[in-house]
Amino acid sequence: MPELPEVETTRRKIEPLLRGRTILRVEHDAPHKYRDTHLAVGRRVQGLSRRGKYLMLQLAAQGAAEGDPHDLEFIVHLGMTGGFRLERGKHTRVILETDAGLLHFDDARRFGKMAVVLPGEYASMPTLAAMGPEPLSDDFHEAPFVALARTAPAVKPWLLSQKPVSGVGNIYADEALWMAKIHPAQTRLSAPEARRLYHAIREVMGRAVEAGGSTLGDGVSNYRQHDGEAGAFQFAHNAYARNGHPCPRCGTEIVKTVLAQRGTHYCPKCQQLRAESRGQRAEGETDV
Repeated sequence: MPELPEVETTRRKIEPLLRGRTILRVEHDAPHKYRDTHLAVGRRVQGLSRRGKYLMLQLAAQGAAEGDPHDLEFIVHLGMTGGFRLERGKHTRVILETDAGLLHFDDARRFGKMAVVLPGEYASMPTLAAMGPEPLSDDFHEAPFVALARTAPAVKPWLLSQKPVSGVGNIYADEALWMAKIHPAQTRLSAPEARRLYHAIREVMGRAVEAGGSTLGDGVSNYRQHDGEAGAFQFAHNAYARNGHPCPRCGTEIVKTVLAQRGTHYCPKCQQLRAESRGQRAEGETDV
């Protein structure tokens, strides 16, 4: 699934194609998945932002000034396999036409969603409404994160909830926890563990954004940019999808388990579960 680095890279790549352009047509056949997109037609794209894993196009009526009360937001969630392309493909679900040309939203597994809403009205998108701070922003402070982590349940599912920090998904949770030497099922982090994790999240996310995200598998049905370019951070993975390979830090074989129904990769030597968490396997944890 595209996570913050992939969505941020997408934003940076398609912003020059959309900023300042007028939307002429939004074509699809799934109004329950792409809600109220007709409201975008005739509006100018003032800018593109991102919140966690969500793309957000700021729309204004033609001739309206910035901040006009009739402004709208076009929210895009890429789902598991969604992405924009210049050419139509066999998995194209939405065609976005502007006065500069066409963009095609491809989504092999059909989990992507779109909605046009009034700015800030996210009641229909509870994850977006309750999302934690951006990990690379000045709003992500160490002390509040450490305090929350001291009472947290199993740390990886906690990160995936998007509440302590936004944009961290399966890939980057595994990578940050490996860097911080914390077991994915660890509960109630110590203050040193929480501080290590805070800095690991910032470092991993920053490096992944600079590398253009991670392209897994064949890159056809998975994340790739509109121009066909793949990300490069998959070559720097230390834990995610590295089961059976030696840990880059200690040489122990990386193992895979299932935690809260998500494939989870870690080093059993570097990331040991502390005594108080042993014997109380996190909900949904099974060996693979």
